[in-house]
Amino acid sequence: MAKILFVITASDHWTLADGTRQPAGFWAEEAIGPYQVFKEAGYEIAAATPGGVPPTADALSLSPEFNGGEEGAERMRTALREATELAHPMRIEDVDIDDYVAVFYPGGWGPMEDLPDNAASGRLLTEWLASGKPVSLVCHGPAALLATIGSDSTSPFTGYRLTGLSNAEEKQNGLADRAKWLLQDRLVNELGADYREAEPFSPHVEVDRTLFTGQNPYSAVPLAHELVKTLS
Repeated sequence: MAKILFVITASDHWTLADGTRQPAGFWAEEAIGPYQVFKEAGYEIAAATPGGVPPTADALSLSPEFNGGEEGAERMRTALREATELAHPMRIEDVDIDDYVAVFYPGGWGPMEDLPDNAASGRLLTEWLASGKPVSLVCHGPAALLATIGSDSTSPFTGYRLTGLSNAEEKQNGLADRAKWLLQDRLVNELGADYREAEPFSPHVEVDRTLFTGQNPYSAVPLAHELVKTLS
């Protein structure tokens, strides 16, 4: 059975400009929604994190406030417990891309902490792009692309059309003014991406060659469906 790899942040916080550690991790909706889409389509799932550390779901993403009430929150918590593959990751360095048909990076504020400068993840993304197999990232997940920028300030992803959490959305999240940097700014100014955005918190997916990106949590499931369509 074909496998899809999830590469997930190992961080349980995001360090803000004043040194404050904002509790974070991966955003449950952005992992569980695609996980369920991929499983229903018949794919096996494996996971990798920096250091092979079991990932932390952002507590906010498991709260009633972000799941339409307590019933929805309990469904999300149950789904996360049942997604046992995500709780037992390998180290990114131990991934053999030949074992997988695609890679998927969920977002959350955690990826802003440990993936932009993670060399192992940067190498993995570079190899995946060269392989011709799909690379997919959602919301803050595209922060991982910053690790593909070389000493010459270029990246194999330079010039690609993509999306990710917008400055406008980060402002609505309430942390933009306290952040060390904003994702949209670095994707444009450092990666040299052709960044596209839709209205804040509306579903938006961009596909450019083998790069699949989603703008925000509401884009995670549409992104997963787009990936499955391509793999079918």
